[in-house]
Amino acid sequence: MPERVDEVVVGGGVAGLVLARRLAMAGRRVVLLEASDRLGGQVRRVRVAGIDVDGGAESFATRGGVVAQLATEIGLGGEIVAPVASPAWLYRADGTAQALPATSLLGIPGVPLAADVIAAVGTRAAMRAQLDVVMPATVGADATTLGELVRRRMGDAVLEELVDPIVRGVHSTRADDLPLDRANPGLRAALLREGSLAHAVLSLRESATAGSQVGGIRGGMARLVDEVTADLELFGVDVRRGAAIDLGAVTPERAGGVEGRVTLATAAPTGDDRLVSVVVLAVDDPALDDAPRGTGLLVAAEAPGVRARALTHLTAKWEWMREQAAGVHLLRLSYDRHDLTDPAETARADASALLGIDLPSPLDVAVVPWRRAVARTHAVDGMHRIGEAESGTGLAAVIGAAEREAGRLLGALSGGTDSATD
Repeated sequence: MPERVDEVVVGGGVAGLVLARRLAMAGRRVVLLEASDRLGGQVRRVRVAGIDVDGGAESFATRGGVVAQLATEIGLGGEIVAPVASPAWLYRADGTAQALPATSLLGIPGVPLAADVIAAVGTRAAMRAQLDVVMPATVGADATTLGELVRRRMGDAVLEELVDPIVRGVHSTRADDLPLDRANPGLRAALLREGSLAHAVLSLRESATAGSQVGGIRGGMARLVDEVTADLELFGVDVRRGAAIDLGAVTPERAGGVEGRVTLATAAPTGDDRLVSVVVLAVDDPALDDAPRGTGLLVAAEAPGVRARALTHLTAKWEWMREQAAGVHLLRLSYDRHDLTDPAETARADASALLGIDLPSPLDVAVVPWRRAVARTHAVDGMHRIGEAESGTGLAAVIGAAEREAGRLLGALSGGTDSATD
């Protein structure tokens, strides 16, 4: 007879781990199937110059507090840290660099006529963006994408010169292709509540946890996976790495030869997926000591001579990492491709251009390829589904969706409903 349990979770990324933990805590018999030999999905550590560095997500959005709540539950609440209070920069299409506006969200300015907004987009474009505050709140409130909303309320220049580079760096896509409610689930409601997009941005920024839009964990986000995995063992989850899983044969009641209520927490490869990579460099150059571009840069798509879409100066962003690195600088570059011929030299050249410094050859390098799932064609009708392809990019979105799905599944058993929110 086939093996039977209460719950089968297919996929050992963060979403699958969080769901399996929550179901097991409620007393359900859970099997988690992971095709690879590693748990955590797009959260993983790599070692560069003797230092553990996140090769995937290295921070999380603080909105809603969902990641912080999970971290606290698993004993990492005291390890949550804020980044250094230094601005990120934008590398523009004309090859110049400019600090991002201080009061912005996803590049959307909270004060359109602020000096740093005018410096970034010009007086004419800033004045066009200012029209947002006199428009009815309903203008753009029905937008389906972030790009549509920003274009209608603040104009093309703000979209193309501020928002698109940030969306490209964070979500590996264009603002016109990013659903509004995935970009920021609270933005539409804040627009209607506050009366303008600029005021909505200010409101959301003020409500961010600890005054910061992002947070991290001392020692790296991979610690989150370590502790959740330990909880799976504690609560009796049967974790099977290297499982033979034919995603085409998975049904709502069976997966990998195990019967039970199935939740798919992974996505089959499709032609719409994006193959991307992260390159981390360890560099010894005193010229980086003063963090010439703050915590890093986002890159406009048309920027000349640079293939990276973003650079994070890790040792300038995180105090704990600077202490561990002891004078060595760690630079992380993100690419919308995975077939770089010479990753170390490509990243060194890009970092030199972005930072305005002719950097020496790196002391060490790590290259991490990723597949970013963007399609929802990976499950049959009626199957429970979680993960990046469903919730959108970012740990806050992925974890929040997994927690809500756990509530719905457990609520269905008791006949109740779940009201959890991000």
